Amino acid sequence: MTEKLLGPLRTRPWPERWLTRVLGAALSGAAYLLCLPWDLRNRPGATGSITETTSVTVLGAVLLGVVLLLLAAYLGRRDALAWPLLLVAGPPAALMYISFHSHPEPPDAAVWPLTWAFFTLVVAAGVLIATAVARRYRAADWASSSGSCDSGDSWDSSDEALSLARWW
Repeated sequence: MTEKLLGPLRTRPWPERWLTRVLGAALSGAAYLLCLPWDLRNRPGATGSITETTSVTVLGAVLLGVVLLLLAAYLGRRDALAWPLLLVAGPPAALMYISFHSHPEPPDAAVWPLTWAFFTLVVAAGVLIATAVARRYRAADWASSSGSCDSGDSWDSSDEALSLARWW
């Protein structure tokens, strides 16, 4: 069962591979929808007030970050490098774009394209870092689970470096 949940996706049948990927994208989008409000614009704190408040809570943003990082680490350990970026960072970026675009603002106050670009880059960078860290552990785990190298000799540091290079 562990092999099925933690093994490389490239060794699994294609329906299982794609089901895992679709489920990862769905979880990423669902986490965004559950953790952040749909309308991300700032609002006046009170009627007639000139100070604005945001509808995003710190708890929601932190929870979204943790869920996306865990999902990126899981998919990064199992799949190729580009898939976690598409599956984990893509749905929140698309949903954020749609959310910003569906609530038009006056032309002089439309800063949402910059906000969207900044947060898309932050999420993508976090996903890539989590994926890279998970891939390092993946190579070490898969190398140690095989127990020996192809020639039957014991593993040394150069064999491990070659193994890491092969899985990257």
